[in-house]
Amino acid sequence: MSYESYTVAVICAMSFEMSAVRYMLDREHPRLQGKEGDNNTYVLGELYRNNIVIACLPGTQGKGSAATVATNLARTFPAIKLRFLVGIGGGVPSKDHDIRLGDVVVSMPSGEYGGVVQYDLGKKTDYGFVLKGFLQAPPPLLRSAVETMRSDHLVSDNRIEEFISQMLQKGRRLSDYQQPSTKSDILFMKGYSHEFHQPNCDRCDRERVVTRNVRQFPGPEIHYGLIASGDTVMRSSSTNTANYLEDVLCFEMEAAGLMTEYSCLVIRGISDYADSHKNDKWQCYAAATAAACTKELLSYLQPNENVSAAAGSSLPLLTRDDGSVPNNTSHFSGRGIQHTGAGTFSVGGDVNIG
Repeated sequence: MSYESYTVAVICAMSFEMSAVRYMLDREHPRLQGKEGDNNTYVLGELYRNNIVIACLPGTQGKGSAATVATNLARTFPAIKLRFLVGIGGGVPSKDHDIRLGDVVVSMPSGEYGGVVQYDLGKKTDYGFVLKGFLQAPPPLLRSAVETMRSDHLVSDNRIEEFISQMLQKGRRLSDYQQPSTKSDILFMKGYSHEFHQPNCDRCDRERVVTRNVRQFPGPEIHYGLIASGDTVMRSSSTNTANYLEDVLCFEMEAAGLMTEYSCLVIRGISDYADSHKNDKWQCYAAATAAACTKELLSYLQPNENVSAAAGSSLPLLTRDDGSVPNNTSHFSGRGIQHTGAGTFSVGGDVNIG
């Protein structure tokens, strides 16, 4: 494999997020020799015959670090066409969105926004804080795949639990990615702050816990909509649903740095509720649910679709049984080959495809 063989990139902020994606791979490839000027380290592999490169931020969170990693990756892997930002985030439950710990939020356009809002970029006015700027929407190919997957889940369950179960079988040290007890999934009322200096919520007032119905279907749910991104860690019960962010489903810290230059899809597993009660108990499992959702989405993307979309071609590429794409020396011979004018060919008679 060469640097030019990889067309899909996954960027993670923290090492446990990267490991969750890594151990979702169908197979891992040997590492390539590093390139001068690129300080990133990469994990290479395959998912549903897509060649994947995984990059992790160098121990520093935030949009600036994400932008640097994405720029180096683009220079080292020139054939990258589809980008994912995968990891954990703080969920924002509401009456319209029953978001629970371990659920997944996928960035998709909503209203005037392309899927991600930079919540700390704007100006203060007499009428409140006004957001400024616009971040790119995910590529059309990814948006189409998301909508197809979303439609499928109306009649069938997502595959998150299946993929996590497969991952856990790869090594006993991956047990940290198991789902914590749902008894620890506690949502406190908006405006109620965590008891100061307490390591957990044992002393928090249980009268201030939001009562939620038992879910009809087991397992994590996938939500689609706006994700808010910025350099500030959200740990405030009073600010996590500010009026100008009322449609936001999730907070995170890296997407804004990546999406000012590159169109990508953001997939976040919910590890907390972006309030003062947050802790680390659900982080690994949330990273695993995000990675599993990414894997399921990639099952909707065949390798030839990636290449064809990247080349701007309206014609599907032929692939051999082993998944490889014929090179430029391949030839077609026979009779009855007709271009239908709709991006496809009709074939009749004896045809030899070499």
